[in-house]
Amino acid sequence: MSLTKISLLSTVKKQYCYKLKAYVQVFMTLVFLQLLAILFTLNGVGMAGSSSEWVEVDVHYYSADIVVFFTMMWGFITAILITTKAYRNDDFAFITNRLSSNLSNLLFLLTASIIGGLTALLSTYLIKVIVYFFVGQLTIDSTNVVSAPVELLLGIVAATFYIILFSALGYFVGTLVQIHKAFVVLVPALFFGSLFLGAVSGYEKTVTNILGFIFTEPSILLFIFKIIVVAGMLFSGAFVISNRLEVKQ
Repeated sequence: MSLTKISLLSTVKKQYCYKLKAYVQVFMTLVFLQLLAILFTLNGVGMAGSSSEWVEVDVHYYSADIVVFFTMMWGFITAILITTKAYRNDDFAFITNRLSSNLSNLLFLLTASIIGGLTALLSTYLIKVIVYFFVGQLTIDSTNVVSAPVELLLGIVAATFYIILFSALGYFVGTLVQIHKAFVVLVPALFFGSLFLGAVSGYEKTVTNILGFIFTEPSILLFIFKIIVVAGMLFSGAFVISNRLEVKQ
């Protein structure tokens, strides 16, 4: 055994492949949540109406916004779950350390985010089919046929990076909770408290600017860069904290 040298790369690869197979229930949950979101979407994500003496027109807007939101929440919760002790103990099946475990978790979350972003945007077509055949309304597709593939690709990229951001946030929060259970209460209290205090104290514009730093970025390249930086900081912070957690345990 002393002559056997195991590289970090091979260990991470084995753990990553293992987690893709072992955590299949995560993707089953994704399917369920996206189907549930599609059900909510059938009422429309927006509505406008107009009427005259003889004619009344109601316009319902359909998109995958709710599906993307549910998928982001799925990424956040999934990232928290894989930081729990039960999931961490799965790594003991390999000769490993905290670094390889974190790297395999990172690769798994990136893969899950790509799958989530792809399925969330493709659900747009499923929504259109359901509305056309079952809702019984006249449907008008406002998408330009020429630019549709480009818009779909940009939408998938944007949704994927949003899910990556929420996954990084969930992984960071989940790692904090492993240090002390008090963070289960402190983190939500800090988040909602800052929003409330910002509104009460007149600094709501500051809070809006912080949120708008990412969520209202018009440039896709700058948006991707911001997500990479913020998510990288969150994952790095989680890695540092988990290393200290390993020493503590």
